Amino acid sequence: MRAIVVEKYGGVGELKCQERPVPPLKANEALVRLHAIGVNYIDIYHRTGLYPQTLPFILGMEGAGIVEDVGENVTLVKKGDRVAYTGRLGTYAEYHAVPEAQLVQLPQSLSFEQGAAAMLQGMTAHYLATTTYPLKQTDTALIHAAAGGVGLLLVQLAKMRGARVIATVSTEEKAAQAKKAGADEVIIYSTQDFVSETRRLTANEGVDVVYDSVGRDTFEGSLSVLKPRGMFVSFGNASGLIPPFSPLLLSQRGSLFMTRPALAHYTASREELLWRAHEIFSWIQNGALKLFIYARLPLTQAKDAHQLLEERKTIGKVLLEP
Repeated sequence: MRAIVVEKYGGVGELKCQERPVPPLKANEALVRLHAIGVNYIDIYHRTGLYPQTLPFILGMEGAGIVEDVGENVTLVKKGDRVAYTGRLGTYAEYHAVPEAQLVQLPQSLSFEQGAAAMLQGMTAHYLATTTYPLKQTDTALIHAAAGGVGLLLVQLAKMRGARVIATVSTEEKAAQAKKAGADEVIIYSTQDFVSETRRLTANEGVDVVYDSVGRDTFEGSLSVLKPRGMFVSFGNASGLIPPFSPLLLSQRGSLFMTRPALAHYTASREELLWRAHEIFSWIQNGALKLFIYARLPLTQAKDAHQLLEERKTIGKVLLEP
C-alpha cells in the first residue's frame, strides 16, 4: 500500500510517499480501507517533532473508509461497514489497522469526506463548547483562528448554544466566512488590534472565555481581554508554544482559569466518543452544522496540504484522498 512516512523530523520535504505492507491485525482491531483522510495541525506537530513519535512512522490522525477485515474478538464492527475515526496515528495511507473501540459507524447519508472532515475537528469543537467551558446564552466568547477547521465549527456550535461570538481572522475573505458561520463580530487581526477591539466590542468588560489555537502570539492578549474569573482555553500552538509563566499572572489578571485540553481525554470512554460523534453527525445531517471543505488533494500531495496549513491559506478543512 502507499503511505506517507516520516523518517526524520523537519519540513514538508520529510514527507515521503513509500510502499508499505498492509498492517497485520491484532485481536481487537479492524482493517480500514481509507477513502478520505483528514489533515490537521497536529500532523504538522508530529512531522516537526513538537509532539515526538517513534521514528519512522506513518502520519495522520483522522480518516473514514470501509472495514475490509476484522481481527479475532471484534464485535463492534464487521466487514463492509462504513466507519470514521480519529486518535490513531497512521491514516496517511491506503489501509489502517484501528482498534474497534475507536471506530464510529458513518451514517449512509454522510459521505466519507464528511466523515473525515468531522471527527477530529468536529468533536474538538464539541467538547470545547459543551464541556471544557459549557457555553450559555449570557456568555461572550472570543474565538481565535475562526476561519480554520475547528474555528468555523466552533463558531457554529457557540451560536447553537446562544453565546455571543467575537471572532479573529487574518483576511477579509476569512472574515466573510466567519460571518457566514454565525460570528457576531469579526476582528481582522492583521490590520486591527484584537485586544483594543475586543475591549471596545464588550464596553471594556471583556469576554467570558477565549478559545485559542494560536498559542504564543495571542497568549498575552487573550488573558488581557478576559473578565475576572474568565477562562482561557488553549487548544493549539499554531504560532509556537506558550512560553513558561508564573501562575501568579492568572491572579493578577483577575483570578483567571486556564486549561490545556486534548480530545483524547474528552473521548476516553466509548460512550463519550459515540455521544460526541453522533451529535456532530446528526447536526450535519439536519443542516444545523455546515462543514467547510477547502481542498481535496491526492495522498501523494501531502506536502502541498501541509504547506497550505502552515501558510495559513486554508478556510475550513483539507482532505487527502488515497
